[in-house]
Amino acid sequence: MPGALDGLKIVDMTVVALGPYATLLLAEQGAEVIKVEPPEGDTTRHQGPSKVNKGMGAHHMFVNRNKRSLCLDLKQPAALSALLKVVADADALIYSIRPQAMERLGLGYDAVRQVSPSICYIGAGGYTSDGPYGHLPAYDDAIQALSGVAALMGGDGPPRYAPTVLADKTVGLTLAYAAMCALMHKVRTGEGQKVEVPMFETMVTWLSLEHLWERTFRDDGPLGYPRTLAPSRKPYQAKDGWLAILPYTDRHWRRFFEIAGRPQVMQDPRFATMNTRSRHVEELYGMIAALAPQKTVADWVTALQAAEVPCMPVKSLAELFDDPHLKWRGLFQTSEHHSEGAITMPVPPIRFSATPSTHHRGAPLLGEDSVAVLRAAGVPEADIAALRRSGALVDPSAPA
Repeated sequence: MPGALDGLKIVDMTVVALGPYATLLLAEQGAEVIKVEPPEGDTTRHQGPSKVNKGMGAHHMFVNRNKRSLCLDLKQPAALSALLKVVADADALIYSIRPQAMERLGLGYDAVRQVSPSICYIGAGGYTSDGPYGHLPAYDDAIQALSGVAALMGGDGPPRYAPTVLADKTVGLTLAYAAMCALMHKVRTGEGQKVEVPMFETMVTWLSLEHLWERTFRDDGPLGYPRTLAPSRKPYQAKDGWLAILPYTDRHWRRFFEIAGRPQVMQDPRFATMNTRSRHVEELYGMIAALAPQKTVADWVTALQAAEVPCMPVKSLAELFDDPHLKWRGLFQTSEHHSEGAITMPVPPIRFSATPSTHHRGAPLLGEDSVAVLRAAGVPEADIAALRRSGALVDPSAPA
């Protein structure tokens, strides 16, 4: 059954995590994604452990599955010419290197439009390109620092980064959304466009959803959503472990305190409504922390879930592999990769009734599809051979 993006061709000039994650999402819905790599390959090929081949690291195996690899040395004019033939019938070109670098490569928007007038030309960078920061490089940690994430993570202590590439993955989702919007416009009208997805502005907007708070209404209004900033907002220690307890509505709080043997708390005017609770949330969370040790994790979960009060045990990464819901879903599956053997990956988490997402192709070896992609684009065999001889084309299937 074809995916919703079946038949669309994406030239992927993204690197590391942000862009490859976005294009993975497009590939899972059936788009043909051609990953363009330099002779040394994307750096993610060398991140984490590998099994059989160097350059097939764990990070690459995840984020570049369902894609084809075209490996060209774009510093050589013949390689650029070959790539432009591939771009000529593509629906989108998605990149995550600085726009200035794309221009230097001869792949700026105006140059690409010369060969593909209706191209969706979509870039993700650190900052909007013509702004004060537009010339600066950006990585996940720098954006976490600048956007406010690190300060929020630190609370009252020193700033710290989230223990995941939070900005890369969040902006990666935004990049996939932007690409699908541009592609939908193209499908409807035949018109391409230039799209910029800046990491900094995206993350500031993302944080503003809850933390703009009273600044929404006045220039001197305090910032920050009190509930998420409360020092006591953290997993609670029960008699034998840790769990999340999150009463939210009036009914949740009433049922929680009934189960905890403190029903009178809800008669206090400070805690009677959502509005008043938001001003005293630190006291409420402190009460949960004090009450949590009276029961085991299992007892809390059984009682609170029966009362429909949100709660869940704290699990480590390793414990996720034994989670009954994830086992039911079959989220982690082991399959046979064409060069690396047995590998374990999560399947796409979104379920579509008509256009299911698929994991239909393992991550490619560097340049694995170079010749096939160029042939499909109409590059003559003599030109392909010349590219191979000059080292401008990496083709692992070529005789040593």
